[in-house]
This record gives sequence, structure tokens and C-alpha cells, in this order.
Amino acid sequence: MPSTPDTSTTQKPETAFVLAGGGSFGAVQVGMLKALARAGVVPDLVVGSSVGAYNAALFASDPTVEGAERLARIWHGIRRQDAFPITLSTLWRFVWRGDVLVSSTGLKRLIDAHLPCRRIEETRVPLHIVATDFFTGQPRVLSQGPAREAILASSAIPAAFAPVRIGDRYLVDGAVTSNTPVRIAVKLGARRLVVLPTGFACDLKSPPRGAIPAAMHALTLLIARQLVFELESLDPSISFAIVPTLCPLDGSPYDFSRTAELMESAQRLAEEWIDAGGLDSSRVPDQLRPHHHGENHDHDHHHGHDHAHHHGHHHHRDHKSHDHGHAHHGVA
Repeated sequence: MPSTPDTSTTQKPETAFVLAGGGSFGAVQVGMLKALARAGVVPDLVVGSSVGAYNAALFASDPTVEGAERLARIWHGIRRQDAFPITLSTLWRFVWRGDVLVSSTGLKRLIDAHLPCRRIEETRVPLHIVATDFFTGQPRVLSQGPAREAILASSAIPAAFAPVRIGDRYLVDGAVTSNTPVRIAVKLGARRLVVLPTGFACDLKSPPRGAIPAAMHALTLLIARQLVFELESLDPSISFAIVPTLCPLDGSPYDFSRTAELMESAQRLAEEWIDAGGLDSSRVPDQLRPHHHGENHDHDHHHGHDHAHHHGHHHHRDHKSHDHGHAHHGVA
């Protein structure tokens, strides 16, 4: 199946699933996909970046309830060392030679073990993966070619992973340019967007310890800001729905010990949102706007959706980590 929309006909893709990045918080997207699949919401194309590219590729290969369940089983088995291995060898090369900190072998194994389609254009629903040209900073949309290399490029955090060469270009993480590839989905022909953000840790009591966890937290803040900006500047003829993220949320996007909790909670929240007509509401939820619950946060929240412009009042549940602040390592 061609992965690039055919602009010569009137049968352009209508609904696009847009999956952003967010490290191990990508587990949230899996719960969202399960809820959407069970509700019968089927995309005409899927656009993903960073960890969203991995989820997008697997779901586009089997965009069904069974496919979403399979993706959840895969995430249940992912550990930090599987996706973000830091070995003594890579650490030595980083310190003494200025080499990259992380090998891509772990992510390669995750892709090879679970992705049924070897090429992007072989997925059942057209798949588009967003990466960044390392030299120009411009977004590069990969709609055909080897799927593994495209996912690796879209997930290659600068300084942590080496750039990935595809053709005559060196590509890095899509987060650098467009981690929420909303505009790209529109350019590809989508008129209706269903956006699956991972959210960010809005309930931290202290900064993450370690350079990579701190950088990853900062990146999730930038992703949310970019998402809000892109959606609010869309042409009014484009409709969108944003699946609600978990809020308040703490922990680290490098911590893979809580994926089951994140998936289950995100699925419940998405199901409630769908039942309440969320798919027909084009509004940016307050969970994605800048906010922080802080030390005086009231942790006894009731369940519900964020329909008010008052942070800390209408949130789903409190997602506490027993080890926040520690340096965890995970997928980009």
C-alpha cells in the first residue's frame, strides 16, 4: 500500500492519528490506542515522532483492537536496558573520546523483534515518520523505505544517540524540529486530527537528577508547548481532538517500571473522554498548558476531565512514583 497520499484523487486521508514523543511516557499512548480501537476509531494515516514513531509503526501495521493489545504486551516487557542501554564501553567512549552515550543496538532489537513490516510502505494504514535533518534542522518526513532506520532516526536524541544516515542525509530525533507533527499530518491530507500526547511530569517535587533525565524532562515540556502552539494556529477548517493526558503526573520519562500503571490509567481516562463526546470537541486541554502542582498540591483528586481553566481541580488521578528524582534511562 502506498504510504504517500494520492493527491490526484478526492480520496485523501481524512483522519490522522498524531503520536508525539515522551520517552517511557509513550506507554500512555498505548492505553489511548486501546481505547480508540475499542471505540471503532480507525485512522486513514498515522504520523509519529520519537517514541511515537515506534508506537505509530506497530499500530499502523495492525490498526485493530488485537493490534493495540499486542502493542500493550510489548510495552509490558520493555525495560530500561532494552531500549536505552548504557554500558561501560559506551560510557568509556563518551568520557574519553566524546562519543555518543548510548548504543542503538537495544532499540534495533526491539524493532526487529516486534515490527512485522520491514518497510514503511508495507503497513496496513499509511505510516509517516518524522525526523530532523541534523545539518539544517528541518523536518524530514519518511513515508517509504526501511522502517527500522526511520524509527531509529526519529528517536536519535542528539548527544545520546548517533545521527542515522538515510540516503545522503543525517537524521536525528524528530523532537528537535516537530515532535508533535500536527502540520505535517495536515500537509499529508488529513482534515481531522486525533492527537495522542504523552504529557509531562507536572508534579515533581525536585528537579530530575542526572543530565539525561533532566534533558528528557525539559524536552517533554517543549513538546507540550509545541503541540499547543501548532494546534491553536491551525486553519479553522481542520478539526482536531486531543486525547487527555494523565495529570497530575510525576516520575521520569526514563523510568520503565510504571508502564502497566500508565497504560491502564490512560486507557480508562480515554474511555471516559470518548464516552463524554471528547472526539467531537476541538479544544486544547489545560493539562498540556504550562503548570506545576508544587509542594502544596492536594493529592486527593476526584476523577474527571479537565474542562475548567483551573489546574489542580479537574484531573484524573495522582500518579505517584516511589523513585522520582532518580536517574532512569529509557527510550527516546
